[in-house]
Amino acid sequence: MIDILAFGAHPDDVELGCAGTIAMSVAQGKSVVIVDLTQGELGTRGTADLRRQEAEKAAALLKVKQRENLAFKDGFFANDSAHQLKVIQKIREYKPEIVLCNALKDRHIDHGKANQLVNDACFLSGLAKIETSDAAGQMQQAWRPKLVLEYIQWDDIIPNIVVDITGYLDNKMEAVKAYSSQFFDPNSEEDHTPISSENFLDSVEYRARNFGRLIGTEAGEGFTSRQLLSVDSLDTLIR
Repeated sequence: MIDILAFGAHPDDVELGCAGTIAMSVAQGKSVVIVDLTQGELGTRGTADLRRQEAEKAAALLKVKQRENLAFKDGFFANDSAHQLKVIQKIREYKPEIVLCNALKDRHIDHGKANQLVNDACFLSGLAKIETSDAAGQMQQAWRPKLVLEYIQWDDIIPNIVVDITGYLDNKMEAVKAYSSQFFDPNSEEDHTPISSENFLDSVEYRARNFGRLIGTEAGEGFTSRQLLSVDSLDTLIR
């Protein structure tokens, strides 16, 4: 059983959306696992193998317990039973209290698809009559996370909650920059993409700082939620 299971459609999605929250959670003693759905093999820059190496570097920087890749087909995976069952297997294997996933809608079509796939799998994972087995062939028990939060990526989405990542913004940016094939590199001779500009890299940091400004701290990461968020004491809302 772990505390947080973070899903991303591609290697680097988790870093862009919630690396600060992950770094902070690990520092607080929480166990975190990252599962990438695809290898990002359709990306204009880099290769699947290079992105795997970059993902391993980012995972080491964030000090997560483990990182896996389900090797779904980049650009063409679907929210169907075959893909749902593979995600359910991971949810039941790790038994997370909290799941983090891609944005509800975004520029890249895989992000919205991943959001729906993970949300549906989190619900279905709690149904005992859906049978799955682990790598050793042992039947898995039903498990439903208590909370699913959707991080923000390209689009400007109004969050339902902002997590204060003061002290962890540098960790976030270091993990993002581990993907040197994807983001700004003045010496790169590869084709330009919407995320390879210096402006995009700056915007990742600016968004975190702006969320921090809005909540009165150094930096923050925003999330949306399909379920009502609750607290058991009003004091929890006081900074």
